[in-house]
Amino acid sequence: MKRISFNNIVNSIKDSVIEINCVASKELLNKYDTGIMRENNELSKKVLINLKQNAIIAKEKMIPICQDTGTAVLFLEIGTEVVIDGGFIYDAIYEGVKLGYQEGYLRKSIVDNPLSRNNTGNNLPPIIHTKLVEGDTLSIVLLAKGAGSENMSAIKMMAPSEGINGIEKFVLETVKNAGSNPCPPITVGVGIGSNFEGVALLAKKALVKEFFEIPEDPNITKIEKDLKEKLNLLNIGPQGFGGKTSVFDVAILMEPCHIASLPVAVNINCHVIRHKKLVF
Repeated sequence: MKRISFNNIVNSIKDSVIEINCVASKELLNKYDTGIMRENNELSKKVLINLKQNAIIAKEKMIPICQDTGTAVLFLEIGTEVVIDGGFIYDAIYEGVKLGYQEGYLRKSIVDNPLSRNNTGNNLPPIIHTKLVEGDTLSIVLLAKGAGSENMSAIKMMAPSEGINGIEKFVLETVKNAGSNPCPPITVGVGIGSNFEGVALLAKKALVKEFFEIPEDPNITKIEKDLKEKLNLLNIGPQGFGGKTSVFDVAILMEPCHIASLPVAVNINCHVIRHKKLVF
């Protein structure tokens, strides 16, 4: 058995919440640079330069890259030989998220009820997805998900006969209808298969799929590449000003599904890619 300190989890999540909201990854900065180099629309090029500069200033001053510091979404993979020493793991996550948003002076955006809408004041509760795995490792993928992009996401229960053409059409329509609302250039997570609730989770997980051990599928890679090319022809561009860079990336995850259905979900992420993986 492997014992992991409750306080270690709390402090790691607290620090990570602050970091992902204030410190742009090298990956994100490289995406800005690539967009700047390929843009021939001068206004769009300037927008990308400003987005990169905003990220650099945020890191220097340790202030949020965006005022919407999001909902905390966590993917847990807990080994069967892991013991949390000093408390319950969900309590550690809640405490870490709360302290991160408080000590990092991050905007608290969660309301206690969708109708009465009283702010909880601490950005709780987070959204937690848990998977039990063999071994003695605990891994946590943390994602800060803003509402502007989340609101533009969509799900559709298709007929199997619609196939890949129907899937691509749905993804293109979803991104086109979103336009500038999700603060492009965006990352597009696509879930295919499972069922109604499962496909939405697949699309969310696709946004951070590089953190999971998923065998590479040449067919999926080709579809991702094709979709990215087609989406970048929509001429939405950075912040909706047109140009070649509407989409930074497209990521797809698939699972088995019922013979009579073809569930598809599209989860959109804004240009600020805010995620991190913790391994204990």
